[in-house]
Order: sequence, then C-alpha cells, then structure tokens
Amino acid sequence: MSEFTNHYEKRIAKLVELFQIVIREKMSPELLVQYQQVIDHAGPADVIAVVDQLVQLEIPMNELKKGINKALNLLHKSLQEFPYTAPNPNSFLDLLIQNNQQIDFRLKAIRPLLKEINQGYKLVQHELKEKFTDLAKIDLHYQIMENVFFPIVEKHLPNYRCLQVMWSFHDDIRGNLKSIIQLLDQPDFDLKKFNRLAGDIFFNIYAIKFREERILFPVISEIVSEKELNALIGESLGIGFPFIQPEIYSEEEPASEPEFSGEVDLKTGHLSAEHIRLIFNHLPVDITYVDENNKVRFFSTPEKRIFRRTNSIIGRDVKNCHPHESVHVVEEIVEAFQNGEKDKASFWIQMKGEFILIQYFAVRDEQGNYKGVVEVSQEITEIRNIQGEKRLLDWTL
Repeated sequence: MSEFTNHYEKRIAKLVELFQIVIREKMSPELLVQYQQVIDHAGPADVIAVVDQLVQLEIPMNELKKGINKALNLLHKSLQEFPYTAPNPNSFLDLLIQNNQQIDFRLKAIRPLLKEINQGYKLVQHELKEKFTDLAKIDLHYQIMENVFFPIVEKHLPNYRCLQVMWSFHDDIRGNLKSIIQLLDQPDFDLKKFNRLAGDIFFNIYAIKFREERILFPVISEIVSEKELNALIGESLGIGFPFIQPEIYSEEEPASEPEFSGEVDLKTGHLSAEHIRLIFNHLPVDITYVDENNKVRFFSTPEKRIFRRTNSIIGRDVKNCHPHESVHVVEEIVEAFQNGEKDKASFWIQMKGEFILIQYFAVRDEQGNYKGVVEVSQEITEIRNIQGEKRLLDWTL
C-alpha cells in the first residue's frame, strides 16, 4: 500500500511540475520528452489533485486558467481514452450530459453563421443575436453545477478546489455571452471584437464540457452513489435545465441527513436557537412576527433599532401595540392578509432625518394557510443614494 501511495504522490508531484512549467511558459520540446510518460498515464483523478495543489499555491486566476488550458491540451489524449462507464440513462449525470449535447448542437448551428458574417453577409447579424441569446441560457446549466453539483463534490472530495477554476470559467462564458449579444445589437458592428468574443466562447464552453464529462464526472461517479446523485435532480429542476425537459423526479426515499442534535430543521439547513437569534439580530432591519391569532410572538434586537420593543409585548394582541389613530390600518392589513386578498403592504416615512421603509408580509404555509404577518422596518437613506455599480471591495466606501 505504501508503495502505491509513494508512486501516486510522485506522479502528482511530477504533474504539478509540468503544469507549473506550462504556466510559466517555459515548456520546450526537450522538456516535454521528460514528462511524456507521466502525460501518457495521467487520469481524471490526477488532474483534480494537481489543480487542487495549484490553486493552493495562490497563482493568479487568469494565469492559472491560461496555463491549465495549455497543460490539459497535452493530457487530452490520455484523458479522452481513460476508461469510463457512461452514467445510466436519465440519471443526474446523464441529464447534465444530455444538456451538454444540446449545447453542442447550438454551437454547431452558429458556426456557418460565423463564416457568413465574416464574408460580409451582415443580414445574419440579427440571427446570430437570436442564437447567442438562446445559448446564454447555458447560465442555468452552470447554476446547477455551482449550486447543486459542486456542494456534493465538496462533501466527498477533499481536493475539490478545481471547482474554483471551473466557476471562474463559467463567469468568463457568462460575461462574453452578454458582451457578444450587446455587440450584435450595435449599428457600428465591430467584427474584430466579435470574432475574439466568439472564439473565447466556443473554446471555453467546449473546454468546460470536456472537463465535466472526462474529468469531474468519472471521478465523482466512483465515489458518490448514483442514488445520492439522483437525489439532486429535484433541486436541479427547481433551477431548470436550459435545453432539456426531464420528467419531474420523485425520490422514493429521501436522502439521509446527518444528525443535528438539538437543532431546528429548517428544510434548507439546521440551526440552533442561538444561530437563529444571532442571524436575526445581525440583519440591518427591525423584524416583528405576529402569529395567525394576532399575538406578537417575536421581535429581533439589532444593534440599532428603529422602533422600540420590549419583552412585555410578547403574547400581546397586535391591535394593542399601536396608537388608536393608526390601529385601524393594522387591522385592515391583517384582515386583507387573512382573507388572501393581499400579501404585502408598504409604507415609508421620514423620522429624525432618516428615511424609513416599513413593510408587512403575509406568512403562509405550503398549503397557503395564513400563519401570521411579519413587519420589517429598515432605514434606507443610504440605499436610496446608491448609484452605478460597485463590484470591487473598498472598505472606505
């Protein structure tokens, strides 16, 4: 066993060396010969382990992605020929592959139009916009990967950091698709920029497709049961497959949940009472909950409260918590919520130089039964003044 481990570790170390040489753009035909044996025997699990180590070296993401593209090109043949049993029809992984096939179909439909527009046929510009707009639905496929599939990978695979690189490629594709659609809408069409964007889109989509199907899926299918993977279909349907319409998946046996002793099952996670209290109290809003019997059951205590609350109001009838002049408004809101006529009511006032938004939301269970009302008050003076965009971290703003 130790000999196998040592051999594996040496192979991974050698591959890490290879990838670093490629990233530094120091590869030469002479060096390539030295690494040919490890290239020929590289498998999907090796690539995942190597990229995991490279990410931990904190190489800038743009350099890392560019180098990985070149290095994986060297390993393409060995990964393509690696023995891999395809997933069962209509299983979770198969649905992802089916979606990839539809993506491939759409890319192939775009190719002849690229040739035409480069030959001067500008009339195809509108058709190209329609096809790239349709292709942009690929975002849903990537959302399923990031929000449904990646968590299960992280759960079972200690060296999961290749997902960070894949996610970055997803964002590149999203951004380039948005840019090319905007470009196709402009009267002063920039063909050179268009070709550059189209080239990046095609290259990255096919690269990600290969890495899903020939690296990530083979490894995960070996360590995660099909039953656990298929349990992800329901969540994926909630997001929506962009190019296929699988049947609604009904799981016969719910996936087993880890034990959370003494914690509250919130369906989307388990939290202790302390966690719940801290979360409510760190939100920059005042929250008060009145149950279906019009009794005050809870209020949050953020650092800065807008309206004063004391524990003595717990259990009190909500109509007794408001002055006579405004209680009729509260009663009207509650009645409309109870009758199912309305689900939301909003007010805004100015108080002590601040702009306050006060909102009431009807609370209903899964069957639509009225379960009370939540009052949320927020000081929004700063929010009202926000303009433009802020995409970078700047603590001074």
